Amino acid sequence: MKGVNTRRNSGGAATTSVRRQGTTKRAPSSGSASERRDYLVKLAAELFARKGFQATTVREIAEEAGILSGSLYHHFDSKETIVDEVLTTFLDDLVGRYRTALEQGGEPREILSQMVRIGFDTLEPHRAAITVMQNDWNYLRSLPGDRFDYLVRVEDEVEGMWVEQIKRGQAVGQVRADVDPKLTYRMIRDSIWVTVRWFRTGGRLNTANLAEHYITTLFDGLATGDRSSQQA
Repeated sequence: MKGVNTRRNSGGAATTSVRRQGTTKRAPSSGSASERRDYLVKLAAELFARKGFQATTVREIAEEAGILSGSLYHHFDSKETIVDEVLTTFLDDLVGRYRTALEQGGEPREILSQMVRIGFDTLEPHRAAITVMQNDWNYLRSLPGDRFDYLVRVEDEVEGMWVEQIKRGQAVGQVRADVDPKLTYRMIRDSIWVTVRWFRTGGRLNTANLAEHYITTLFDGLATGDRSSQQA
């Protein structure tokens, strides 16, 4: 699923070294291979989010983990395989939770509100993946072959979920009939995902607070009184 429409190609990301004195992380020397793999994926995701996927090298990932580049290839055959895992982990979680919300049913406004909550709830656990989606979408889609075609397929599925609920809301009078469902979805989508750029854990509001504030603004708006009296 896309982030905002104004995605930037990662070629514009800063290219300064990400290694800083005292910040190198050592890959766990104990634990299962799957645990070490998960650790490396999370570490690489942070580098991709910080520098951009295109600008991050396999050597930098290995150095950040405190291992040799060759050791990284014991777990992954390419940098693309790593970012694949970063993105699919996020998308599987997001789409799975959306599907559950739809299966549980309810009034369109209730379902739309729950989908907003799900989106905001992913900001902390999938912060790096969301950042990569926004910054590197165009570059990943430009790579040869069809490896990242699933990004478009997932985006289409998610858009369909949202648009269907907005149209249902219009049909039963819970959503204004004079708004375009697809455009409305895209504005909601971009408002949620761009939050990852400024939200900080431990701030005045947590993601649950942000979601409820957004739901209030989405459905109740900013203006007071009769809408017709607010016309310029």
